[in-house]
Amino acid sequence: MPKIEVNERIFYALAGSPGGWKSNEEFEEILTCAKAELDEDSDKRLPETERTLKIELNDTNRPDLWGTAGCARQLCVYKSGKIPEYGFFSRPGNVKKPAFKVKAETSVRQVRPFITGFVARGKTITDPMLRDMIQTQEKLAWNFGRKRRSISMGIYRIKDEQNKPLINWPIIYKGVDPDSVSFVPLAWDTPLTLREILKQHPKGKEFAFIQEHEPVHPLLTDSQGNILSYPPIINSNDLGAVQVGDSEVFVELTGTDLPCLTLAASIVACDLADNGFSIEPVEIEYEFDTPFGGNMVTPFYFQEPVFCSLSRIEKFLGEKLSADECIKALARMGVKAEKANDKERGQLNTGEGIRAYPPEYRNDFLHAADVMEDVMIGRSLKSFKPQRPSDSTIGRLLPITLFSRQVKELLVGMGYQEMIYNYLGSKKDLVDNMRAGNAENNNRKIIRIFNPMTENYEYVRDSIIASLMESESISGRSVYPHKIFEVGKIAWLNENEIYRSETRQFAGFLHAGTDANFNTAAAELQTFFYYLSREYDVEESSDPRFIPGRAAAIIYNGKKTGVFGEIHPEVLENCNVTVPCTAGEIDLDALIIDNNS
Repeated sequence: MPKIEVNERIFYALAGSPGGWKSNEEFEEILTCAKAELDEDSDKRLPETERTLKIELNDTNRPDLWGTAGCARQLCVYKSGKIPEYGFFSRPGNVKKPAFKVKAETSVRQVRPFITGFVARGKTITDPMLRDMIQTQEKLAWNFGRKRRSISMGIYRIKDEQNKPLINWPIIYKGVDPDSVSFVPLAWDTPLTLREILKQHPKGKEFAFIQEHEPVHPLLTDSQGNILSYPPIINSNDLGAVQVGDSEVFVELTGTDLPCLTLAASIVACDLADNGFSIEPVEIEYEFDTPFGGNMVTPFYFQEPVFCSLSRIEKFLGEKLSADECIKALARMGVKAEKANDKERGQLNTGEGIRAYPPEYRNDFLHAADVMEDVMIGRSLKSFKPQRPSDSTIGRLLPITLFSRQVKELLVGMGYQEMIYNYLGSKKDLVDNMRAGNAENNNRKIIRIFNPMTENYEYVRDSIIASLMESESISGRSVYPHKIFEVGKIAWLNENEIYRSETRQFAGFLHAGTDANFNTAAAELQTFFYYLSREYDVEESSDPRFIPGRAAAIIYNGKKTGVFGEIHPEVLENCNVTVPCTAGEIDLDALIIDNNS
């Protein structure tokens, strides 16, 4: 979970309690409105201006809380019930006419297409304030922006110490050949091309994975060609080094997800406004279409209202609340709301409820339940009377858990060693190495994760055999035979299920050695079913993971519940296994359900 370090004096002032709270217990209690807790108190031996609080935030859906001003804002609003007003936002049908402009050229569309920004002026930047700006920049780009992949942020000086302009408007955002442009990056003393930055500069090396394979790289310049930055890697040493004492800065955010980018810009703008800055919008002139149309003026309010019925609030909270009570509770969370008769998203019935308008710095209302949650927190958890459960239950293990334990004991008794694997894997291990064979049922489709952190965890496994073969691929120096098994979950796509996927409990086993053949595998399968007191049949299988004619499907109660046989030589070669292997897997859910019925 995100952790932030805040200057105690600034934080308390922004939170509406300049002297702080009477005790840590009282402070921790109010922090719950931000789903936060005090991780480490400040060192009271230090001067007040140097004391630092460490706060842990437990909600990754609220990036607006990942800075001093944002977290303090939530506490202040919760205490007062007064919703802050930010008049610098453009809204659909009400667009501000700004004095500043950024032009996004078509050349950048293929690599990092979107940019937002604004100008902040009128407040002298202090050292604690600069530290907090850098912290907010890092938290948004690292956590919310997926390590700068989808969001990165840059801050630039607009004027120098003599009040002379450093930036010539409009700003140009474009794509360039990485070998054709050079500049002096931040904390460097000699010019480097963009490609050289990725190889030599510390920040370039750290974030090279974002850009190094792209033929075109993004670049931010002013109208005279002076380079501001190489997003999302590094700022220019000339214009991108904001200093203590500056009072006018340009803030830009670039990325691949325009709604998230716009939200991040709104968060930073509101934070700086709370710190006393005057925010001036910037017009983004696109040469191509965006999810918000053509040109846009940022900061921009794009959030949609969400309706929540009073019946849902009563059902979830166990207490009947009026619309006025809900509106008052939401105000303590910074959310404007009004009475309405409407229907919730995905529902057909219309009813009495409230329509909530997310604040400019939030976009986490995806469902009526999110509105209900803010009602609950805004009213305070203490306001709900505790109730004893009306039903008394006794904790017990599920039948499938008990059955799985029985299967594990049986396989251990048969000489197998238990293994435990990740449920996620790479395409190479789960698909390519297995000759694209995933099960006896050819209609089973593997689940691919849309935005994996790494290709090693890109797919959800649909077979335990692939995991067992992965172990065998690195066990060539161990004394044979090898007999291993796992009892665990596998999953695959199923359009007929509620969540479009199906998860089942399987047992998988593998035998590697010179004596591993179809006959030994069939004998051990017979032993397995004998001690489980179940009858089964087999029929020939065409599963591509096995040698044709030496594989069989397991039939239980007339249904295919598994497969076993001799592993195909191509699979062995793909996994660098040099000895014969037999393997199989059995659907335990099918065995226990059908047996109980």
